[in-house]
Amino acid sequence: MNPLRRILSRRSLLAGATAAVAVTAAPAQAAPGAPAPAGGRRLRTGFERLAADGYAPLEGQRVGVVTNPTGITRDVRHVVDVMHGDDRVGLIAVFGPEHGFRGTAQAGGSEGRHDDPATGLPVYDTYLKNGEALAAIFSASGVDTVVFDIQDVGARFYTYIWTLYDCMEAARLAGKRFVVLDRPNPVTGRAALGPVLHKEFATFVGREPIAQAHGMTVGELARLFNGEFLTAPVPLETVRMTGWRRSDFYDASGLPWVPPSPNMPTPETALVYSGTCLFEGTNLSEGRGTTRPFELLGAEGIDGRWAAAANGLGLAGVRFREAYFAPTFSKFQGRTIGGVQLHVHDRVAFDPVRTGIGLLVTAKRVWGGFAWRPDHWIDKLTGSPRVRMMIDAGANTDEVVAGWREELAAFRRVREEYLLYR
Repeated sequence: MNPLRRILSRRSLLAGATAAVAVTAAPAQAAPGAPAPAGGRRLRTGFERLAADGYAPLEGQRVGVVTNPTGITRDVRHVVDVMHGDDRVGLIAVFGPEHGFRGTAQAGGSEGRHDDPATGLPVYDTYLKNGEALAAIFSASGVDTVVFDIQDVGARFYTYIWTLYDCMEAARLAGKRFVVLDRPNPVTGRAALGPVLHKEFATFVGREPIAQAHGMTVGELARLFNGEFLTAPVPLETVRMTGWRRSDFYDASGLPWVPPSPNMPTPETALVYSGTCLFEGTNLSEGRGTTRPFELLGAEGIDGRWAAAANGLGLAGVRFREAYFAPTFSKFQGRTIGGVQLHVHDRVAFDPVRTGIGLLVTAKRVWGGFAWRPDHWIDKLTGSPRVRMMIDAGANTDEVVAGWREELAAFRRVREEYLLYR
C-alpha cells in the first residue's frame, strides 16, 4: 500500500486519541521589560510559557530533558541550567541527541554517557538508540516525564525530529509522559514542499512519510507522529508558543540563534538546507568545511558554466555566483574546487527543494564528472529512487518536481489536521 494511503486509512483510528492527550499550557503574560517585535507581537517559546506557568505540567514529576545547545532562553541561559536551579522542578536527567547535549560532537557523533560538569546531572546518550533500548534508558534514569526542547530547521532529513519520534515511542514503551516545548520553524510554516518519504526507504534521516520540507514546528510534528505513526499514542502534552505566525522567518522571533549542529551556523543556512543537502548524495561538496555550508557547492573541474546554467533556470528568489573554495574537512579537504554560491534575494518566493533539484539537474548537465554516491544515499534523502532515476533519464526540473505532486498533496491534507498556528 502507498505510504500516504496508509496514513489516510490510519487517521480515523488515531487522530481522536492524539487530540485527547495533546494539551497546551494556559496563556501567560509577557515578562516585564521583554523586547517586542514590530507591531507589538512578542514570540514566547514553549519553555517561556512553561516557566511563566510555574512549571505546572511538571509538578510532582521526576523530569528528564531531551535537548542540545539550542534549548536556551531569550537571555541565552540553557533551559537545563534554569530548571536545575529552580526547586519547583524535579530535574534528574538529561538526554543528548546527535552532536551531544552541549554540542561538542560532529555529524554522526555524540558525547556518550557522562555527568554534566555544570550541573552534575547524568547525561544519557540517545543517538542511534530507539525502541526497547531507548525505553530502557528512560526507565534506568528514573524519570516520570520526558521533556523535549530542541530547535529544528524544517527539513525531513535533519535528525532531531527523528530523535523526537524515537523518544516518543520509547516513552510510550517505558510508560512515561511526554512534554514538547515548542519553538519556531525558522524557515516558516507556510507550506510543505518536496517529495514524501516512501516507507521502504526509512532511516534515521527519515523514519516516516512526511515531506522533505515539512513546514511544521516540533510541537505540530509531535502531534502528527502521535496521531499517524506511533504504534500507539504516548501521553503527550504540547506547550505551544504564542506570538508566532506561520509566515514568520526566524528573525521575526527576536530569539538568539544557536547553531543546532556544527554545519548549521545561521538561519540562512537553514533556509537553503532542505534543498542543497541533497548534494550529500553526490560526489560534489555540499560546503562542509567552509564558513557557508549548504550555500557553497562544488567539485574539482567545475567552472562558471554551472552558475550560468543555474541562473538560466529562472528559479524564484535566488541567484547563483561562480565560486571557488577549499574545504578544510569533508569532501575535497584542502583542495581548491569550483562551483556556485547561492544568494537568496527574495526568501518569500524562494523554494529550496525546487532549487536543490534545479542544481542537481544543471550540475549533471554541465559537469562530466557528476556521480551519485555509490550507496544511493540520495534515495534516502529524497525518500525514494524516483528523483535519481528521473535525473539520470534526462528529466528537467519541472518534470522532477511534478513527479511528487500527488503524494505531496495527500501529505498536506493530513498535515493540516495537526497544525497549532495560523
